Amino acid sequence: MYISITKQHMDTTFSQSSGDFVDYLEKENRDKVPEQQEHFFDQHNDQVSAKHIVKDIDGNTAKLRKNEPKFYSLTISPSQRELKHIGNDPAKLRQYVRETMKDYASSFYRDKPVSVDSIKYYAKIEYERTYKGFDREIKENQPFRSQIVKLEHDLAKIRSGELEGNSQAIQKTIEQLKAEAPHHVDGQMVVQGMKKQGLQTHVHIIVSRKDVTNTLSLSPGSSHKASEVILNGSLVKRGFERDQFFEKAEKTFDKLFKYERNFVESYTAHKMYNKEPYKFFAHLMALPTNEKSAAFKMMGKSGMHVPNLNIPTNQVQLALKAFKQLKRTIDVAKNASSIGI
Repeated sequence: MYISITKQHMDTTFSQSSGDFVDYLEKENRDKVPEQQEHFFDQHNDQVSAKHIVKDIDGNTAKLRKNEPKFYSLTISPSQRELKHIGNDPAKLRQYVRETMKDYASSFYRDKPVSVDSIKYYAKIEYERTYKGFDREIKENQPFRSQIVKLEHDLAKIRSGELEGNSQAIQKTIEQLKAEAPHHVDGQMVVQGMKKQGLQTHVHIIVSRKDVTNTLSLSPGSSHKASEVILNGSLVKRGFERDQFFEKAEKTFDKLFKYERNFVESYTAHKMYNKEPYKFFAHLMALPTNEKSAAFKMMGKSGMHVPNLNIPTNQVQLALKAFKQLKRTIDVAKNASSIGI
């Protein structure tokens, strides 16, 4: 399970209104008849109009300055393994989102508990993802793509008479470069904008910065960590407990759908990998045989070579010989969201 929290864009991409972002989330509904469209939903309603959402979010910004985000965006991206476990069922995803937003609300560090009904949010399920410039596949195909683009320009000039050359030879070279590129989908070289294979279902959530009363500011931003300060002579709790939220959201999925989570899928593993990678490696190698085998299998789905399990048993020797290779494998898998850590 991968969950991200980002603040409203304040640059030229998105205006201070939520309109552009809500319109962006309607992209999969374009060219679809109403019966096939996926609707926004909230904690209690399965169908909310985009027009209502923009009006509701934009009208809930009391006392926020122009340079402050008016809303936050959460993206919930279950792994393909998790999606397969729930049958890629949108009803179950909506159920999970509603339970997870309870976890979100309870993770605000306040003197009085924040409930989900204090949160103004709207969610939308999407079923497709396309390759972006930051994806590993695009980056690794880029040298081939650059050569192809240059050759295609030359080919166009030859055909228009601006340049002399053998167009057939150039076309053959282009096809060869496409075949030699490391990443393909259905025999086609992976390029930006191409749809990703497999289950890609995920959920976008737009959350107002202010609570439903438009008086309390609720920021989950990384700069608003849980803390206590003296305000007007009193000790006041403030901030958001991110680790607590991510851990709760993971446990909610497991409990709700009786999901048996492998170590490498866990948020604990994610933190350990980032902060104490050798400890992560040692823990991985100490897993029971079946669980360890499953962990390596999940990482292997990233398309990278998985370290040979028939390596020395001495932990120090093992770590020195295999850790760098394993770390590369995990980096690739994590970037591809294939193991959900």
